[in-house]
Amino acid sequence: MRQAPAADGEVRSGDADALRGIDAAIHLAGEPIAARRWTAGQMGRIHDSRTEGTAQLASTLAGLDPKPHVLLSASAVGYYGDGGDRELTESSPQGGGFLADVVADWEQAAQPAVEAGIRTVFLRTGIVLSGHGGALGKILPLYKLGLGGRIGDGHEWWPWISVDDEVGAILRLLETEVSGPVNLVSPLPVRNRDFSKALGRALHRPAVLPVPRLGPRLLLGRKLADALLGQSQRVLPRKLEASGYRFRYTDVGAALRAAVTS
Repeated sequence: MRQAPAADGEVRSGDADALRGIDAAIHLAGEPIAARRWTAGQMGRIHDSRTEGTAQLASTLAGLDPKPHVLLSASAVGYYGDGGDRELTESSPQGGGFLADVVADWEQAAQPAVEAGIRTVFLRTGIVLSGHGGALGKILPLYKLGLGGRIGDGHEWWPWISVDDEVGAILRLLETEVSGPVNLVSPLPVRNRDFSKALGRALHRPAVLPVPRLGPRLLLGRKLADALLGQSQRVLPRKLEASGYRFRYTDVGAALRAAVTS
């Protein structure tokens, strides 16, 4: 954590004495991507909150004796940039854009742990379906008002994962010997137009009218809207499936119904 501990049991990421003796570390801290419009200052906070905290924790863990067995460090499918219709797996190259650069620096910041022999996993997460925040939380109000629909022509691929599978995958990766980047996404990504229809059905609201790209840009700001909702990422969880993980939700409709009723 970058701030002072707020409760008993919380520690700073650089507090070696408090971390000594742990077997595993799960690092998920970082400025929320969709918290506010992407000004230059906010983009700096998004980058620095990830790289600085990760570097501090990785260096601290690397200096422990004994060292923890594993570090699971948050990451994102933003690494791949806009992939169009191409299938994107953990072996796909880095894409272009702000988020791709942030993710590359974020993962690089954990290298002290890798070099110290700690099994390090980068959790390249897609759109987590939770009714309590994130990308879904940003667009739910429009859909509840019956104003939702595909964005533009709706052809973009959206890599999603239920919050239950996000947690389940993290627990699975604690137990396996997988290392490096792992895509935390459903094995069945969907196009934006199909996601929109499924969300409308989950809320019992119409979702048939296309939403001009101007709408999300006015709501979120152009840079954030285009990065969050405008890129096509047909990401597949090859390494997670190979680890033996069994998804609870592979149907986006069922996952959305669970999210909006939780």
